[in-house]
Amino acid sequence: MTAVHETVITGLHRACEAYPDRTALIYLGERFSYRRLRELIDRFAAALYDLGVRDNDKVMIYLPNCPQFVIGYFGAQQIGAVPVPVSPIYTPHEIRYLINDAGAETVLCQDTNFRYIQEVFPDTCLKRAIVTNYVDLLPLHKRVVGFLFDKVPNGVIEKGEAIFSFRRLIRNTSPRPPKLDINPSEHLSYILYTGGTTGFPKGCIATHTGMVSFVNEIREVGEGHIMDGQEVFIMVNPLFHQLAQGIILGMVLTRGNTAVLMPIPQVDAILNAIERYKGTLFLGAPTLYRMILENDRLDLFDLSSLKYCWSGGDVLPMEVFHRWKERFHVPIYQAYGSTEVGFTAMSPLDREPVPGSVGLPFPSRKIMIVDPATLALVPPGDPGELLVTSEFISKGYWNKPDETAAAYVEIDGVIWYRMNDYVRMDSDGQLFYVDRSADVIKYKGYRVSCSEIEAILQDHQAVIGACVVGVPDSKVGERIKCIVVLKEDVRGVSGSELKRWCRDRLASYKVPQYIEFRDMLPKSKVGKLLRREIRDEERRRIEKGKDVSGS
Repeated sequence: MTAVHETVITGLHRACEAYPDRTALIYLGERFSYRRLRELIDRFAAALYDLGVRDNDKVMIYLPNCPQFVIGYFGAQQIGAVPVPVSPIYTPHEIRYLINDAGAETVLCQDTNFRYIQEVFPDTCLKRAIVTNYVDLLPLHKRVVGFLFDKVPNGVIEKGEAIFSFRRLIRNTSPRPPKLDINPSEHLSYILYTGGTTGFPKGCIATHTGMVSFVNEIREVGEGHIMDGQEVFIMVNPLFHQLAQGIILGMVLTRGNTAVLMPIPQVDAILNAIERYKGTLFLGAPTLYRMILENDRLDLFDLSSLKYCWSGGDVLPMEVFHRWKERFHVPIYQAYGSTEVGFTAMSPLDREPVPGSVGLPFPSRKIMIVDPATLALVPPGDPGELLVTSEFISKGYWNKPDETAAAYVEIDGVIWYRMNDYVRMDSDGQLFYVDRSADVIKYKGYRVSCSEIEAILQDHQAVIGACVVGVPDSKVGERIKCIVVLKEDVRGVSGSELKRWCRDRLASYKVPQYIEFRDMLPKSKVGKLLRREIRDEERRRIEKGKDVSGS
């Protein structure tokens, strides 16, 4: 196995040296060789340094899947800065908080969401914004045609001393960034945000050593199966998500393989990309696999090139697992983990995946399955809460001591992360998912914090209490339902109004599908919201065949 005490970009540099002319990225039909990708990263790293970005400065990446994301991510790391990738559909309400919490002084954003950056700029610690467009790195003739036929989304950019053009920076900067001596075991490689239990997202951190350790273990899973310099990976999952970062690094960019970047996950475009580029590797959330299987044009595409498919981010329904294997004669393997600890387990590729299993734990990840109340080990084969530790993982969140105390526990001098997932292990060491904590909803592969939505609802002047739960749904995992209690003197507030309130403040995938009004919420004797009672109530209602009520 490759040494873990190196920076994340070191593995990419090795691939650039071994496969300089091999295609690293394909984006909107344009190919980027490893040589060209390295030069673009070097140019952007040098440009950041010229703008004043220094060691440990935070650079927010507010982009969809595109080469600029990869260039920004590695360019920041190249000069010792810390990339902070976030969802490109976050609202000003969300992005304002994230910028200030991370302490990001630089943001790399799409021109289509520049107006959000412009809106929050005065209220944040930002010093500069670098703006790009979907087609900035395409040849001139493609850009011209795209704009002439109105095929390229674009936004209005106002000039200013703190606003910079990505394309101009790349074009005008020499590819000679300063060389820094980074301690990989101490230096942060990123800050990734995930839902918090207090209503605010929390920053998950990893050192370069931590990131490299689990990238190496992903590589180990692929040994003998994933061929260096020969595979084509269809990159649909968002790169701001750690699942996508782990796979693209472990299976693609450190192996000299090719990633086809899909900026928008449209099913027909995905199927066309698999056929056109002879895609061999694919990663998707269970919802995406279902959407592909149910696409009425599926027979028009040749997907016979696929060799390995992975699912992650949510539970893979057995029906989807079996239908995919029957249709394409390729099984769906599992990747399981969390933003806090990286990948914890993957299905081995040297055998058929066990139906329902999320795979075998990585060698570096120690696990325990415990009673959540006592933290005592459960008997072998019994379900319990999964705890994970490793010498390489972070032992807390970015500037969140209360969140850290709630999510991490010390047992016999070792810090363990509480996954908030309930699993069991069979006699062969395979992990099987059983249930999840009531505080987290998995919608279309996204991890949605119940508390975050509740906090937004309770900011509404008419709302005195709110409880958010996930309602099981075979197509999307869980739908988001809110139980709301209004103030006594309030009249005329509808579910539609509260949905609009959420839509203005939350990314679209966090907006509730259902809102139900009640007179009170169940609480414990000490006043703690008993969310699980409502969640269990909703499950019983579905089992009895009743429709979900709400607005």
